[in-house]
Amino acid sequence: MFDRLSEGFNNAFRQLSGRGKISEDNIREAMGDVRKALLEADVHYDIVNEFTEQVIQESVGREVTKSLKPGQEVIKIVNDELIKLMTQGDPEDAGIPHVSPPPTVIMMCGLQGSGKTTTCGKLAAYLKKRGRCVLLVAADLQRPAAVEQLRTVAERVESEIESKQGEAKVECYSEIDKVGAYGERVGVAVEVCQQGVMHAMKNGFDTVILDTAGRLHINDELMEELGSVKRAVRPHQVLLVVDAMTGQDAVNSAGSFHEQLVIDGAILTKFDSDTRGGAALTVRKVTGASIKFIGVGEHLDQIEEFHAERISGRILGMGDVVSLVEKAQEQVSEEDAEKLAEKMAKGEFTMEDFLKQMKSLRKMGPMKQLLGMMPGVGQMLKDVQIEEKQLDRLEGMVHSMTKEERDDVKVLNMPRRRRVAAGSGVKVEEVSGLVKQFGMVKKMSQQVAGMGMRGKIEAMKELQSAGADPMAGLGGMPSLPGFGGKGSTKQKSPKSRYKKKRRR
Repeated sequence: MFDRLSEGFNNAFRQLSGRGKISEDNIREAMGDVRKALLEADVHYDIVNEFTEQVIQESVGREVTKSLKPGQEVIKIVNDELIKLMTQGDPEDAGIPHVSPPPTVIMMCGLQGSGKTTTCGKLAAYLKKRGRCVLLVAADLQRPAAVEQLRTVAERVESEIESKQGEAKVECYSEIDKVGAYGERVGVAVEVCQQGVMHAMKNGFDTVILDTAGRLHINDELMEELGSVKRAVRPHQVLLVVDAMTGQDAVNSAGSFHEQLVIDGAILTKFDSDTRGGAALTVRKVTGASIKFIGVGEHLDQIEEFHAERISGRILGMGDVVSLVEKAQEQVSEEDAEKLAEKMAKGEFTMEDFLKQMKSLRKMGPMKQLLGMMPGVGQMLKDVQIEEKQLDRLEGMVHSMTKEERDDVKVLNMPRRRRVAAGSGVKVEEVSGLVKQFGMVKKMSQQVAGMGMRGKIEAMKELQSAGADPMAGLGGMPSLPGFGGKGSTKQKSPKSRYKKKRRR
């Protein structure tokens, strides 16, 4: 995500690197690339001009901090201005309130195709993880099969998403037999929402999510129905679901919804596919309502709270380590992490443990997205294709091993490796590569477990200098530049090795 924006900002910062000081001429020249990147990201022309001028004004005459270079100083200024643009200087308002007495009522609205019904399910999954009991109310009586879709989504959330806090549950409330002509439908939608809230109060649900009807475009009928529901139910929050891929069109529709309905927040869907980022930068500016959540994948648990400072960090290539840690904490408990650390320190780390870690990692999201959250890695990965199918091959190899083989890979002689290869549909060489690489990672893990930070860094350098990449050889995973494996900047070409051999 944000590929175009990140590239434009990085080009600008490269122009300033090596300059002795910040001047109006060189900052204006650099902001030309930023301006172009913002326009390509589908940010409104007036907002682009306002943003770039603000950065120039803040930069010119700024005394460069002794510990920073001019380019770094401008990065700090741009970071601050990006955060201001996405928050309008107000405190961020992520998450969903918990009112007393319950239930908290959330009204969801948006155009057809924005992913509204799926987002209702994702929001329910987010809340269930945090111990809340959620009732999804099927009030979209306009679109065929919308009620059945919401019912299916609710069943999936209930069966697939686990709660770490109390007895949480998710159910769907619907009155599908009451669908009628438009005039009847408006009244029925209001009735369904009112009855849904009453059902929640009687059955111990602390949160109600109303999935209202959408249209292909904003019209009087849509607003009449939404207005009727809002007046009758008086939701605690009205959230607008916006397709981030539609760029400026999404921002314009958000503005129209806010003008007629007064929304409390927005949820950007398909955020992981949005390489431009214009919607994220301008929704708050246009509507005045905060972005509360972003959808970052197809799975029901792939929704995140929106934090402007973290998004700015991703755009500027500074990574988002906080979100990465939060994702890890959701998948691995502190107790499990401590047990694993003890096993690694004792050299008892097995292929079974490795498989569990791989499954937990994959639940966190696509590999490229996770690596992009690490500082400085995003730009290196922009042209690298990481196929999730390669991870399937890796899991397939481990699943084809017996318990004895997973506990001790040393027993994997050639006949056993042939059997594992045949069982997982890969070549014997791939199984051998996995065994060899696992042995190196296991050895390194044992050494690193008892070291301080300096020792860990030295161990990583030693591993790199030996030509080993922790990611290379594991199911065809691509190596990162500088790690000595496939695709590395340190790996010698066949030609240079051939010359060296001849000189001997």
